[in-house]
Amino acid sequence: MTALSQERPVATLYRMVMDQHVCPYGLKAKDLLKRQGYEVEDRWLTTRAETDDFKAQHGVKTTPQVFIGGDRIGGYDDLRRHFGKTVADPKATSYRPIIALFTMTLLMALAASMAVYGSPFTVRAGEWFIAFSMAILALLKLQNVESFATMFLNYDLLAKRWVPYSYIYPFAEGFAGILMIAGVLTWLSVPLALFIGTVGAVSVFKAVYIDRRELKCACVGGSSNVPLGFVSLTENLMMIAMAAWMALMSFGLIGIPHS
Repeated sequence: MTALSQERPVATLYRMVMDQHVCPYGLKAKDLLKRQGYEVEDRWLTTRAETDDFKAQHGVKTTPQVFIGGDRIGGYDDLRRHFGKTVADPKATSYRPIIALFTMTLLMALAASMAVYGSPFTVRAGEWFIAFSMAILALLKLQNVESFATMFLNYDLLAKRWVPYSYIYPFAEGFAGILMIAGVLTWLSVPLALFIGTVGAVSVFKAVYIDRRELKCACVGGSSNVPLGFVSLTENLMMIAMAAWMALMSFGLIGIPHS
């Protein structure tokens, strides 16, 4: 060791490093220790038998395991707690997925507007923002339609009466969004978006604001922890607003240029 490394605190890390598996949490623990200024004694567990022996010896169920000053700190989450860092709760509700989604679709809309019209701030950018959001929200639902349908049946009024609607919904939302991105077949996309948006908005409003039920929103897929309420209502109101806007445009009631 160099003189500099001898002055640094030392941590011993036991982690799985095998031919066909390198533990990702072991890599994260090693990185965190280094960023906290520790010299890491990196001990590899290279076989399943060696890993099982280590667990039995120390009375632990998982690896990696970190030791500092002879004391066992624990795994990666325990290490984060040791350094006073937050540990994500997989069951906790969070708006982060929907914030990330709308931020990305907004940037996509601004970028597309810049590419087509030479300016990010156009009417078409606003239309694309909603249409891109619809398409990506549908994509997230379609990752696991069965899981989405199960969660959707908790609150959607039409799906409760006709279960197949819970499977049709993400396809309909995505199809309407794609048509709106292209600006074609308005006669189909407008009533489709109006229908699913209106049914969805009424269902969410009843479940959350009238029945006062605490449910998870299926808006970003069946495995999400986004609470049902404002976000899902906003999704449906966006569809309604987009459909109404396009209907007014198609009938010539408004003639605002896109650029």
